[in-house]
Formats: sequence, structure tokens, C-alpha cells
Amino acid sequence: MVLRQPGENGRGRDLMRGLMQEWPLLIHKVIDYAAAEHGGRAVLSRSVEGPMHRTTYREVRARSLRVAKRLQLDGIAVGDRVATLAWNTWRHLEAWYGIAGIGAVYHTVNPRLFADQIVYIMNHARDRVLFLDLTFVPLAEKIAGRLPSVERYIVLTDAAHMPDTSLPNAVAYEEWLAGADEDFTWAAVEETNAAGLCYTSGTTGEPKGVLYSHRSNVLHAMMTVMPDAFGLSTRDVVLPVVPLFHANSWSLAFAAPMAGSALVMPGPKLDGASVYDILTTERVTFTAAVPTIWFALLQHLEKTGGALPDLTRVAIGGSACPPAVIEAFERKYDVPVLHAWGMTEMSPVGSICSVKPEVWSEDYGKLLAVKATQGYTPFSVEWKITDDAGVALPHDGKTFGRLKVRGPAVARRYYQREDEEILDEEGYFDTGDVATIDGDGYMRITDRSKDVIKSGGEWISSIELENLAVGHPDVAEAAVIGISHPKWDERPLLIVVPKPGRVPEKDAVLDFLRPNIARWWMPDDMVVVADLPHTATGKILKTELRDRFRDYRLPTEA
Repeated sequence: MVLRQPGENGRGRDLMRGLMQEWPLLIHKVIDYAAAEHGGRAVLSRSVEGPMHRTTYREVRARSLRVAKRLQLDGIAVGDRVATLAWNTWRHLEAWYGIAGIGAVYHTVNPRLFADQIVYIMNHARDRVLFLDLTFVPLAEKIAGRLPSVERYIVLTDAAHMPDTSLPNAVAYEEWLAGADEDFTWAAVEETNAAGLCYTSGTTGEPKGVLYSHRSNVLHAMMTVMPDAFGLSTRDVVLPVVPLFHANSWSLAFAAPMAGSALVMPGPKLDGASVYDILTTERVTFTAAVPTIWFALLQHLEKTGGALPDLTRVAIGGSACPPAVIEAFERKYDVPVLHAWGMTEMSPVGSICSVKPEVWSEDYGKLLAVKATQGYTPFSVEWKITDDAGVALPHDGKTFGRLKVRGPAVARRYYQREDEEILDEEGYFDTGDVATIDGDGYMRITDRSKDVIKSGGEWISSIELENLAVGHPDVAEAAVIGISHPKWDERPLLIVVPKPGRVPEKDAVLDFLRPNIARWWMPDDMVVVADLPHTATGKILKTELRDRFRDYRLPTEA
């Protein structure tokens, strides 16, 4: 097609459209491809009932077609929201592809949210059906009376394990699925149609809905498969420890079948011993999770003397990974770490710390300093840092500012809040993170804008202090918050959780920090606690800590 557009001096110029086929980027094409080219590749799951379940991409596709047909028979149509409250298993995966395959919207509900938050987001989404695991039947029974839009509860199990339940119109998944065959044609929807819905964890205000499209999910998965991202291939065995309800499981439910990688689903057991067992038994080569999972795995390895002979790389994100954890994986167990960063609004991966030739060093200390950053953007993500007025700041590795992003898998509005503008005039989304970006493109998160400590007119990075503290041999986890101070406005308080059988001493821990930070960054005090509160996505809940220690008096106040 040739279009005419006015040019200079009134002359027209021809605009040519390409003559390539229209091939919409739809999620079902991913599982179609996996079944066609890698149909016999294994999909392994630890079931909620207990035993390991083994299937293939070919069978997952066939059962996803049955899910789609059965949902359609139940009256679910294009654009309807279908919720899932489930662990990473083959049934959850089938439901995902089946829901999207009829043009409906899968809505992953995070079971770690408070009950009131779950009620809020399911009512806000107006979910019509809920797929749920056996684990969550008691929770659903407590809130079902507050979910007027939900018409049916499908328990992801078979008739033999189906519990007696008060849930209305409840049915065992396998019985429900028996009511349809795989003679179904995927819905021909636009690639820009909604495909998935995930709500933020709601640490400030009510959770906000991020509505993914087919196009954004497919492009994001293609981005993560790339060699300097997760680098997946047919030779990989992928374990997404990160749940499907954590922003698309970091795209691994799409990226692994797209690459033809075998897929291992961990089910409900995410403790260190269980993760180690499935890593080694199934000979996993690539895995991904938040730091708290890896704290538990490393403690298990330290206790048992275990090894990770098949693992070739591990992705760590969700919150900043302490350099001590990166070093433990790489030096003790010979497993390279990919430090990643992102957020729900980014589908979620925004950067991955692969090592460029320009920054490679034989000196591991220098290399670790690079690996501790959040890395650089893969293709399709653009970013900048600005001051509070929106003025762009230099990428010199020293100047920090508000981190803003844009790209085809970045949110432009929140669901049912379309009148709320969340982008700047250039189309960038403010992530809420404070960061630096250096000349080689490596970004370092210094804090969340709401968590940064303001002391004497200067900013102190709580994340950097936490990462250093976790390197102490007696410290399992650490948090730093600002405490009100009459002279300096705020001063840092270090809060630590001890490793099992250890007793962190304040002077020893602070002396451990001292050589690595500016003197005025030194915490004014340290408190030992049994555990730290976490958000539903595994981040340390600083709002609760600030509330808990609101009246805490620092020894320096005198």
C-alpha cells in the first residue's frame, strides 16, 4: 500500500508499508510452537498431592485446548477475567494457556496477600471463575461470600483428592476437564488484546492492576530468552522457583517453551531442602527466584555439604541481591549469577547483569562489584534517571536520581484507573527506584525513593548497608531504616536476623561494615530480631519496620 503525506513546499512524498505477512503475537503460538518442535520435551511438576508428575509440551498443549473449550462451554468469553490461586504446577500452566487461548484474561492472585487484599483485587477485576490448588481451599471458603462475581471454583486436583467444600459450584479440575475434548480452535483476537492481569503488592495504598497484552508477553519472553539475558535453549532444564503469581514467573512460563527448554515446576515446597532436592534430582541447569529463597538454599548447602553439579546459572531478582550471596554461588559452588531487576509494571524484567567485555576483570573483587549492580537493559527497554523536576541526569555512575523506563512491555495505565497519568511527557514510567547508571550502561539501585535515608542533607542507601551486613558470617538477613534524629533529621538503624545457631554482636557487625562505607553512613545502632516482615512478593516490608520502631531512641540522640 502506498500512502501520501504532505511534504515540504506542498510536495507529497510516498510512504511505503512493508509487504510481509500479518502474524499476530499471541500467547497460544508459544505453546503451539513448543508442541510442534519440542513436543516430547519434559514438563515435570511436584504436585500439591505429593508425587512428581511428568508430562510433555505436546500434552500440555492438548490439555490447554480442552481447558479453553471447557471454559467456553461454561460461558467464558473474550475479555472475561479468570483467576488462578495456585502454585507452579502443570495444571496451573495448562490453565494459563487455556484461558488466554479463548481471549479471556488470566488473573494470577498472590496467596501471600492479606485476605482483604485478595477480596479487593478479585472484586476489582470482577473475576468470573477461580482455579485454585488444594492448599488454598480453606482460604477461598473464608472469602467466597465476599466474591459476588465468582460463579465457579475449579480445584486443581482429581476426584480422589477432591475435598468436601462449601465453595459454590466447586468441581475437581480433572472431572471438569473431562467435559471437553481438544477439538478447539484458538480465538483469533488482536495481539494488543488483554491476556494477563497481575496486581502490585500494595505496599502503598490499594494494589494496582497491571494488564498485560498478548503482544507484550510474547515480546518480553523473546527478550528474556536472548543470550545476554536468561540465555535459554533446548539444552536447558529450567526451574522457575519464582511463582507464576509473581509477575508472570519472570516470563519463564512463556520463555522456556519458546526456547524448547525442559520445564520443572516446584509445586508448593519452596524451602531450602526441597529446592535443593528438585534442583539435583531433575538436573536443573537454570533457575530463578528472589534472594530469600537463595538464603535458605545456601544455608541448606552449608549445613549438608551439598553441591550443584548441573546448575549453569541462577537468576536472582525481586530485591537487591547481597554480593555475599553472589560470591557464595560463584566461588563455593561454581554457579554464575545473573542479578536481575524489574517490576510488575515491566512484565517484569527490566535489566540483567551480564558481563560485557568492557568490564571483564581477572580480579574477582572488581568483577563482583559489577555483578552486584542490577546490570543493563536488554533490547526493548529504555531508561533514564532524572531529578525531582524531571530533568535528565548524567550516566556517570555517581549521580543518582529517579529511575524511569519505557518499552513495549511497560505499563502505560493501571487497570480501571485509565484517567490516572503514570507516564512523563516522553512516555517514561517512574519506577519509584533511586539509581545511578554508569558509562557502560550498568545500573545500581541505591534505594526505593520512599526508603532512602536523608541524613544531614545527604542520602544514605539502605540497600547498600543491607547487602554489606548480610556478608557477616552471623547475619542471615538485614534491613536498614531511617530513625528520626533531632540534629541529622534521620539516622540509620540496622536490623538483623541471625543465622541458625549464631549470635550477631553489634560491635562486630558494625566493625565489619566500617571499612566499606563512608563514616557518616555508619548505622547508629543495631537490633537483632527473630525474623523480618516481607511483602507478598518477598521484599522486606519497610513500612511495617518503620511503624514497629517509630518510637525507637537511638543512642546518638543524646
